[in-house]
Amino acid sequence: MNFPFYIARRYLFSKKSHNAINVISLISVCGVVVATVALVCALSVYNGFNDLVSTLFSHFDPELKITAKHGKVFDPECTEIKNIRALPEVAVSCAVLQDNALIRYKERQEIGIVKGVDENFSRLVDLDSVLIDGKFVLSDPVANYATLGIGLASHLGINAGFVSPIEIYVPKRDQKVNMANPASSFNVEYTFISAVFRINQQVYDDYYMIVPLQTVRALLNYEHEISALELKIKEGASLSSTEKKVKEIAGEKFEVKNRYEQQEASFKMMQVEKWVTFLILCFVLAIALFNIVGSLSMLMIEKKDDVKTLRNMGADESQIRKIFLFEGWMISGFGAAIGIAGGIILCLLQQEFGFIKLGDAGSSFIIDAYPVHILAGDILAVFLTVLSIGFLAAWYPVRYLGKKWLNDPE
Repeated sequence: MNFPFYIARRYLFSKKSHNAINVISLISVCGVVVATVALVCALSVYNGFNDLVSTLFSHFDPELKITAKHGKVFDPECTEIKNIRALPEVAVSCAVLQDNALIRYKERQEIGIVKGVDENFSRLVDLDSVLIDGKFVLSDPVANYATLGIGLASHLGINAGFVSPIEIYVPKRDQKVNMANPASSFNVEYTFISAVFRINQQVYDDYYMIVPLQTVRALLNYEHEISALELKIKEGASLSSTEKKVKEIAGEKFEVKNRYEQQEASFKMMQVEKWVTFLILCFVLAIALFNIVGSLSMLMIEKKDDVKTLRNMGADESQIRKIFLFEGWMISGFGAAIGIAGGIILCLLQQEFGFIKLGDAGSSFIIDAYPVHILAGDILAVFLTVLSIGFLAAWYPVRYLGKKWLNDPE
């Protein structure tokens, strides 16, 4: 066994003559444990919320979305799009054409986003699971239908099954507004409301309306163009490898985005919040770890006689310094190990029982308890952070304060 490590281990677990040293050492370990538990739990909770938001967006966002890099629309019959649709990994492809529109119902009107989709949309995303009223239908032999977000439906004062049609107005492309007769400058289409969805994401609930693709083409004066092609990957196929293939085929003409890239701003904001919280807790951890300074300083004073004995036995200056350095490392190491274990146990209990609630029963939260998701990368980051700060906290008293107390012949 390494000689400095052996002596440091004996010092750590042996009873000191001054009880204050035992107390300070215990406080140091406990401080590291509490701060480490907080780091593990905080990062895991942010991961849980990240997964929750990702799940919510999955009800509306496709796994892969292809758009034109230049211009708003493109031809779905071009070679690149045909080759992408023919990939064996693609389970469903859906043509989409969307734009802003004025949506009117009787005396109420709102600016929203009209999303025209083809019949494959119901197989592309699990929209039925977020419908709160009605049934998702695009059209029948009698009429075209619209599915609205709950916020937009509320602003217009309508619900599924209302018999009056919704009016959709879009300015005519490539035409100036006729000031003498402004109404003639708009294309108008009519649909009936078939369902209302709620995704609990304002960007969709308050602005989106899903209608048949042909309705939007008529509004925008397009014959066959689309603004996006949305893809669902076959079960068991690798999303990352499929995305790479699609990007290779798409080339420089098209942009390919996965779900995280489609909502890049939201997910980036969550990651920033996560790591800012991590940094704040690191400051708390640093304060807890710098108890090691006091613990090692008092220990070096107490063990001056032992240091003289070790020198007489042939121990050099480097070995003596390593004894106290190893002791500081062990304090942070034990604290990190116990804290990580405790944090993981708490997260697993929260996952299973959800004992820490978000709010009172019957509140408006999407879920009742804080979601958690433990990632190995976060655990490794916490462990390395604790050890790094612990190294600095131990290195300072040994390197600078030890010059006086360890080298003092008296």
